[in-house]
Amino acid sequence: MNNKVQWVYNSQNNQELAQRYNQWAQDYEQDLTETFGRPKREPIVDLTLKYVPKTARILDAGAGTGTMGQWLHEEGYHNLVGIDISEGMLAEAQKKNIYTELRPMVLGEPLDFPTATFDAVTACGVFTYGHAPSSSFDELIRVTKPEGYILFTLRPDFYESSDFKHKMADLEAQNKWQLAELGDKYKAEDKGQFTLYLQTWVYRVIN
Repeated sequence: MNNKVQWVYNSQNNQELAQRYNQWAQDYEQDLTETFGRPKREPIVDLTLKYVPKTARILDAGAGTGTMGQWLHEEGYHNLVGIDISEGMLAEAQKKNIYTELRPMVLGEPLDFPTATFDAVTACGVFTYGHAPSSSFDELIRVTKPEGYILFTLRPDFYESSDFKHKMADLEAQNKWQLAELGDKYKAEDKGQFTLYLQTWVYRVIN
């Protein structure tokens, strides 16, 4: 199972990444829960509740099989749009019947939404090794309304060792967004070969 994660992380390009997630899609949720001990719900949900009204139109970026969307839906968020690189994952998300729209799109490329479309964006487990680049934030900011929120998780080690730290600070220096809250570190996976920690960042979009 750990090999499956490495296999995905080692994708050479977006096409290969999408194909590998397509192959994993049907077993993905079960694998994460049973093999890795993924929490039944992650703190990003409570932070969304804190900052984002229930009436908000939310973009679930990197929606995968719709786990994040399901958590939000259970809390009364019913205006959810999901995008993902993998059509196989989106097909699984579709079965949950919780999204108003699901579309294949690639983070880091131009997104096919008008400017200021969403009240908030969530991205849980999306930004990591070999996945969506830090340049994804430019488009996520563009499609979010001013005063809207972008909430996402990152591994603290990845944040420190990648270009994300610089990119996030640079966007703040440009007055594109402002850090509203940095959540506590939490165990995201506790059954694998090592314990994986994540943190949740909450940014308010300025323009």
